[in-house]
Amino acid sequence: MKIYHLVASELKRLTATSMAKLALVALMAVPILYAGLYLWANNDPYGNLKDIPVALVVQDTGSTLDGKPVNYGQQVQEQLLKDGAVGWQVTSAEDAATGVRDGEFDFILTLGPDFSNALTSASGNAPKQAVVQLTTNDTNSFLATTIAGQVAEKVRVSITEQVGKEAALQLLNGFAEVRTNLTDAVDGAGQLADGAGSALTGAQSLQTGAQALTTGAHTLATGASSANDGAQQLNSGLQQLAAGSADLPAQAAALNDGAQKVAAGNASLSTQASQIATTVQDATNQASALHAQIVAQINSSALTDAQKAQLLSLADQVDTAVVDGNTKVQNATVQIGTLAAGSAELAAGTQKLADSAPALSNGIASAASGASQLADGTAQLAEGSAQLVSGAQQLTDGSGQLATGLGTLDTGIGTLKDGLSSGLDEIPNQTADQREAAASTISDPVAVDSSAVTKASNYGAGMAPFFISLAAWIGIYALFLIVKPLSRRAVTAFKKPALVTTAGWATPAVLGGIQMAAVFAVVTLALGYQVQHGWGMIGFMVLTSATFAAIILALNILLGSVGQFLGLVLMVLQLVTAGGTFPWQTLPGPLQVLHTVLPMSHAVDGIRQLMYGGNLDLAAGDAAALFYWLLGALAISYLGARRLTRHRTLRDLRPSLIG
Repeated sequence: MKIYHLVASELKRLTATSMAKLALVALMAVPILYAGLYLWANNDPYGNLKDIPVALVVQDTGSTLDGKPVNYGQQVQEQLLKDGAVGWQVTSAEDAATGVRDGEFDFILTLGPDFSNALTSASGNAPKQAVVQLTTNDTNSFLATTIAGQVAEKVRVSITEQVGKEAALQLLNGFAEVRTNLTDAVDGAGQLADGAGSALTGAQSLQTGAQALTTGAHTLATGASSANDGAQQLNSGLQQLAAGSADLPAQAAALNDGAQKVAAGNASLSTQASQIATTVQDATNQASALHAQIVAQINSSALTDAQKAQLLSLADQVDTAVVDGNTKVQNATVQIGTLAAGSAELAAGTQKLADSAPALSNGIASAASGASQLADGTAQLAEGSAQLVSGAQQLTDGSGQLATGLGTLDTGIGTLKDGLSSGLDEIPNQTADQREAAASTISDPVAVDSSAVTKASNYGAGMAPFFISLAAWIGIYALFLIVKPLSRRAVTAFKKPALVTTAGWATPAVLGGIQMAAVFAVVTLALGYQVQHGWGMIGFMVLTSATFAAIILALNILLGSVGQFLGLVLMVLQLVTAGGTFPWQTLPGPLQVLHTVLPMSHAVDGIRQLMYGGNLDLAAGDAAALFYWLLGALAISYLGARRLTRHRTLRDLRPSLIG
């Protein structure tokens, strides 16, 4: 008898009656129902979040920003209702609290009364965070609480981006205004620098004029001193002449000679006095013009009013002293001219002196008096010219200090202008559109550019490899409720453990292959999941089912009903360690070791690689691991069948609790 006949005999037994057929069909449908219904129920849960009832409580009373009323709570409410990510229901705080306790709402999102005030507080001196209050109830659904956290985080990010954009835009607009004002400041600094340069030029001209005035004043002082010396000498001579006029008749001839000399000296003195008077008059004219120029320069300078008043007072004193001194010099010159004319007449009249000695004596007395007045006038002229020299020197020093100060001011203004220009270059010159774009970038500076090497079409497709593998195990486990692991009659009759073992494995393996083909049809046709390597996935699923059949066969042959129970335990253990939901790296250390060993882990990974279009080498490695499990389980089954062909135990004669 061949394997075919043993398999056909088992299938005939399984379909012998209507009830047996119904049982076989029901058990064959177990993995189809499990995988199909579970994947259908979880096909796209995130796409149906809009049906989750969520209470939205907005108590925001609004605030003011830059003089304009704002209400961020109302804006958030409008945005959430527009997006419709979940089933938002705007309600009061009392109704929301009652609803979340009674299960009417899965969670509550609350924006408090000071929500806008908190968001706008950053512009004041007491900034604080705005609070989005999330209220959950795990008795409604733990996953709903997890979803609530994700929704609240999305709301927080959205609010942060919106408020951050407004704040950044306000900051950039402020920078733009600062740049405009700084540009005006740079222009003003340039104009100030030009004015300071003009003032400096005027101060330097004033200093030059003051130096010229000082030189002229020195010249006037020297001339006045010489005139005074001559006048003193003349006065002394006339006084001596007056004293000796008593002997005039006797000394007429000598006096005539002296008078001629005196006349010549007086003529020379008159000429010198005229020159001095002309020089003094020129100096006075220059001083007056310079005084007017100084006054104009001081009035147009950048000095303070007090400094201007001090300099104007000093210039007026100098001008007054120069005018007074000039007047005295001119008067003295006239007197000297008169004296010269008198001396000439005196010389002419010396011939008559002897005859008119008394009259001549009186004239000499008068001349002596005039000489005394001339001496006094020239003394005053010398004193005035000395004051003029002192005033001109003060004016020179003051104009020099003014020029130095204006030079320092001009340098400082130039430095200020350079600093303002440098600062202006550091501030971006952006248009309104550029500032809008920059504000958007600042509020949301990072974008996630995701790419996928492989990708499941939705949540259900992502869970499919795990549930297909689990369905394969459940399907085989259910079949062994009615399929006999070994034909005891065949074992006893043929004594060929390899033949019997292969036949015992082939029946559930064939039925399991049919189950996997049906599951594949449900996944691809009914649910519409995309499969990149269809034939490869079908073959891998059949290999997975065949491997699970060999494992459960070995457990049943070795341990009987206990082995059947251990098959359930092993399913639970693989359910935990297969890594079908969370990454297997999140498992505790011992369970991670089991993940790398147990067959369902390789089944899940292999189906993923083939379904999503992943690494075929990894899929081949998973297939090899399942094949080794298949061979190992068949080898163990062979040893159990071989034992049965040689001897039986009391346990072998007892009926099994299962099947």
